Amino acid sequence: MTNTSPRLPSAAVVREVGLRDGLQSIATILPTEQKREWIAAAHAAGQREIEVGSFVPARLLPQLADTAELVAYARTFPDLFVSVLVPNLRGAENAIAAEVDLMIVPLSASHQHSLANLRKTPDEVVAEVARIRAARDAAGSKTLIEGGVGTAFGCTLQGQVEKSEVLRLMQALLDAGADRVSLADTVGYADPAMVRELFEAAMEIAGERFWCGHFHDTRGLGLANVYAALEVGVRRFDACLAGIGGCPHAPGASGNVSTEDLAYMLGSMGIATGIDIDALLALRQRVARWLAGETLHGAVWQAGLPKTFAAPAARPAIAA
Repeated sequence: MTNTSPRLPSAAVVREVGLRDGLQSIATILPTEQKREWIAAAHAAGQREIEVGSFVPARLLPQLADTAELVAYARTFPDLFVSVLVPNLRGAENAIAAEVDLMIVPLSASHQHSLANLRKTPDEVVAEVARIRAARDAAGSKTLIEGGVGTAFGCTLQGQVEKSEVLRLMQALLDAGADRVSLADTVGYADPAMVRELFEAAMEIAGERFWCGHFHDTRGLGLANVYAALEVGVRRFDACLAGIGGCPHAPGASGNVSTEDLAYMLGSMGIATGIDIDALLALRQRVARWLAGETLHGAVWQAGLPKTFAAPAARPAIAA
């Protein structure tokens, strides 16, 4: 199928965040060698943007203690854009030293969640981004800084999060020196109408510097919310293989959008991702064995691909 809708793009990028967002939220500590196999297989399946971990103390997230090693391994693959999450300046310094392509600094628009997750207010996180930008520039590094505004549609701790506050914080991140900004529905509160309204306003503020949409499928609306974001110009989306993930500090924040379901939906609509879905499903089967006992999600792996499915062959030409 070829996408002919003027409201939808011809190509989109699926950024795999299962190795960070997914693994940090489950009990299983995946061995480094299996994570390396995951990266290699994801690259072979056509994925070109992978968030491989987070530079946080190992005592806090032992699941991600091997991030530096994984960055070094991932950087050996051609055309692979490697990202990590960093919660503070110390993590950013490690990311700069590792020469990652992009570091994501999370900011929660919910003050209660921000204090629970990062032990900082949202505006203190903005100030930290300014320090990270100064350190990045002083080091002569090319690592990009993405400010990710989470709980953008509400929070299980605080409840209501005002749209005006989300947009204020996003603008503050850009003013502090973030190269890119993104929005996340951390607890799965969004619906397509909410997404369209907020993302349209965000795109008007950030333009090409708006980077990514991050949706959870907690209430079954993850893919519908992706579609709404596509309609207003978003071209890049986070997803976790097998729909794993969540947030340890936001009760009920389960289930990221499944990578394989998202890749299928985009491909079925004629939107090129460059992903070989059969290869991706084979990888999912391996990861499911590694994560035996964990709760996995997704529909395509259960139902299979339709006999009529034919994904676009072109690789997306979306610059980093």
